[in-house]
Amino acid sequence: MTPPTTNTRLHYCCILHSSSLHHRHTQVHMEAVLASVKNDLMNNDTAAAVEKIQRYSKEPNNIPLKIAITGESKSGKSTFVSALRGIKSIGDEDEGAAPTGVVETTSEVTEYLHPNYPNVTLWDLPGIGTTKFPADKYLELVGFEKFDFFIIISADRFRENDVKLAKEIQKMKKKFYFVRSKIDNNIRDEERKKDFSKEGTLRKIRDDSVQGLQKEGFESPQVFLVSSFDSHLYEFSKLQQTLERELPAHKRDALLRVMSNINQEIINKKKEAFQSRIKYYSTLSAAVAAVPVPGLSVNVDLSMMASVVTDYVTGFGLDKQSLEKLAASSGVSYNDLCAVIKSELAKEKITKEFFMKMFISVAGTAALMAAEKVSRRISIIVTAASMGLSFTTTYLTLSYFLNQLADDAQRVFNRALGVNISV
Repeated sequence: MTPPTTNTRLHYCCILHSSSLHHRHTQVHMEAVLASVKNDLMNNDTAAAVEKIQRYSKEPNNIPLKIAITGESKSGKSTFVSALRGIKSIGDEDEGAAPTGVVETTSEVTEYLHPNYPNVTLWDLPGIGTTKFPADKYLELVGFEKFDFFIIISADRFRENDVKLAKEIQKMKKKFYFVRSKIDNNIRDEERKKDFSKEGTLRKIRDDSVQGLQKEGFESPQVFLVSSFDSHLYEFSKLQQTLERELPAHKRDALLRVMSNINQEIINKKKEAFQSRIKYYSTLSAAVAAVPVPGLSVNVDLSMMASVVTDYVTGFGLDKQSLEKLAASSGVSYNDLCAVIKSELAKEKITKEFFMKMFISVAGTAALMAAEKVSRRISIIVTAASMGLSFTTTYLTLSYFLNQLADDAQRVFNRALGVNISV
C-alpha cells in the first residue's frame, strides 16, 4: 500500500480535529442546556424546561448548510439542484422544482429550500459569463462568502469560465467540486457505435475531464460523472459521500439528513449520525428524572422521543411525501414500497398518544415506566437510581426504534431497486 502523502495525512488530521472539536462543543452545549433545564425545574417552571428540551431535540435540523450550484448556462444546473432536493424536474411537474429549459432559465441567484429540512438550502446560480454576471465579477455578485461549498457543473467539458471560477474559489479557500452532468445522454449517444463499452465511455469522459483540468493547473481535480435523472447510476453516490466526508463535523449531519437513500452506506451513516445523539437525549431524560415531580419525566420523555423518532422517519425517507417521490422516480408503486415497511411508526402520524402505545409495546418499557414513577416517590435517596433508569429507558427505546426504521429504509431501498424481499 502506498503511504499517505503529507497533504493526505494533514487532511485526515484536520477531519479528526474537527470531529473532536465538534464533540467537545456538543458536550459543552449539552451541559449548558442541562443546567438551564434544572434551574427551570427547581423554580417550578416546567413549561420552560419542556420547551428547552424540545428545542434541543430539534437543533440538528437547524444547522445551516448552503450549497452553491454554478457553471455555464444550459449545463444542467437546475436539474441537478432538483435532484439534490429529491424533486423531479422533468417539465417541472413537482411543485418547487427548479425551472429547466433549452435556454438559460436562471437569471438571478435563486435559493431553494430542501422540502423536509429548510436549514439546507441549494442556490442555483446564474451561468458564469452571462451579461449580468461577467466572469471577473461573478463571485462578488453572487455573494460567494455565504456558501459552504461550490459545485461547478458542465454538460460536456469544463471551459475557460469554469476554470477561472474554480481558481477564484480556490484563492478564497472554499471547497469546490467538478461535476460532469448529463452522462446518461453521453451513454445513449455512444450506444449506437458497434464497439460500444459503457465502462470505456465513462473512462474516456473522466480522463478527458481530468486531463483538461490538470493542464489548467489543478493537480488532482475531483470530477464526478452524474445523471440527475438517474441518481442511483454513475457517481452521484460517490459525490454525496465525498461531500459528507469533507464537510466540517457540525455540517455533516445536516447533509446526511437530505441525502437520498441511493445505497446502503448512506443508510448506515444516517443511522450512525442518529445513534450518536441518543446519549444526549438520554442525559436530558435523566436530568428531568432527578426532579421529584410525579409524571413529569414520563410526559417530557414521551414528547421528546416522539419528536426524535419523527425525525428518524423523515431522515430515512419513510414519510408519505418521500415515499411518493421515490415511487414516481423508481417506477415501483407507493403501495408496494409501503408493503415492505414493518414499523407502525412509519405508517402513522407520530402524536404523543400514538407514541405512547408504541412505547408500551416495546418489551419491558411499561415496567420501567412504572418503576420510574415508584422510585421517584420513595425518597430523595433513590434519585440516582431514578436518573439511571430514565437514561436507560430512553436510550434503549430510541435505539430500538432507530434499528427498526433503519431496517425499513433498507427494505424500501431494495424494493425500489427491484430486489425480492421476504416480509
